[in-house]
Amino acid sequence: MYFLTDEERKHLLKGLLPRSRDQGVADELRGWNWSQPPLSPVYDMPLAIYEVAGAYCPTNRDLYLRRVERVRPKPSPAMARGSALHAALVHVLVAAKRLIYAHGVDNYQEIFRSLQELVPLSIEPYTRDLAPTEAESLRQKALIIHDFERARIIARIQEILTKHPYIGEDSLVSLALPVVVEQKLDGSFLGLSANLSTDAFTFCEPMILDLKFGEPRKFHRLQTTGYALVMEAIYEFPVNLGCLVYAEFRGNRLIIKKDLHVIDDELRQWFIEARDEKARMIYEEIDPGVAEECHPACYCYQVCHR
Repeated sequence: MYFLTDEERKHLLKGLLPRSRDQGVADELRGWNWSQPPLSPVYDMPLAIYEVAGAYCPTNRDLYLRRVERVRPKPSPAMARGSALHAALVHVLVAAKRLIYAHGVDNYQEIFRSLQELVPLSIEPYTRDLAPTEAESLRQKALIIHDFERARIIARIQEILTKHPYIGEDSLVSLALPVVVEQKLDGSFLGLSANLSTDAFTFCEPMILDLKFGEPRKFHRLQTTGYALVMEAIYEFPVNLGCLVYAEFRGNRLIIKKDLHVIDDELRQWFIEARDEKARMIYEEIDPGVAEECHPACYCYQVCHR
């Protein structure tokens, strides 16, 4: 799901990549300038990226309840579904890398056989709070992702093997599966959590990828922006690109759309302002109040409307 199609790759190489290099980014908004304003954190209140980027609650009261009032509502069914489906995808990607290293290029047929026989991830831990019909639906969706990703990986490995007769295991992994999933990052330099984790990251052209299973929202781009700033702060190389991967199920079909975007000055400024505003809310314990229009699927709905 993280691999680009030929059209997406062309859009990236001929459109976004040159544009990102031409327009540039203000140096004070690069993550490596974390020790100076506006990036230096104002409040000693580490936040997770999702806490800064999330805007599902119009007043951010969900964040206030969790961090100030220490309320711990159960994850919503949507949150459980997203976690389970993401885990199902990671399971296939990591297993494929492990099989390449375990069997080696010369035993590529064994790699394919093992991938074909790979047992899907058990998602039972994610279904405990779901109704039986919802749980079964989730199992079916996880299986669709498993089958889709496995088929794509096998095709990619076959393609690489036909082009490179002297390739080794490590290079095969790098070319066929050029993503690092759930890379751990320390966001302390930017006043963020020390235990961050990206959905995926590509190194060939540094790009943050984030997988979504809901409706596209404008603020989703803050997620990729936050991780880009953290990577710049840690490794001191520019990360200009983000990609939101939206997965949708239509019956038994998986539909994937990607939002490739430049992480420009506007997004960086937006992220920093959101970080400071939310850190202040928590630090000064300011209750923003219940929103006028709450989404009934919000996991804090019962707390705000009891």
